[in-house]
Amino acid sequence: VQLQASGGGLVQAGGSLRLACVASGRTLSTYAVGWFRQAPGKEREFVAAITGSTGSTWYADSVKGRFAISRDNAKNTVYLQMNSLKPEDTAVYYCAADPRLIAGFRIARAYDNWGQGTQVTVSS
Repeated sequence: VQLQASGGGLVQAGGSLRLACVASGRTLSTYAVGWFRQAPGKEREFVAAITGSTGSTWYADSVKGRFAISRDNAKNTVYLQMNSLKPEDTAVYYCAADPRLIAGFRIARAYDNWGQGTQVTVSS
């Protein structure tokens, strides 16, 4: 499966953005999909994930209550709605997918397929 992440941009603190991860080549509905981010000089970190089977979701503590992950199977797309953005949310955001994941959704190396990343910049 090929993944294309989009929707990043420049936004003021307190604003919102919606990222999209569009898949091609395979049906994304059966894949676990995760969003990760990487800020300059920092390691890639988990943001949110959604399973392919039950649609269960997981969030990093730093984004819980502000971000929401969802999927639209008809559009073969997973979204990350980001509200109440903070300057510390500034990073390149990546989506990742794997058809076999049943655990370890927070671990980047568990995912086989990655998109190219989209920049999110939150100004104070």
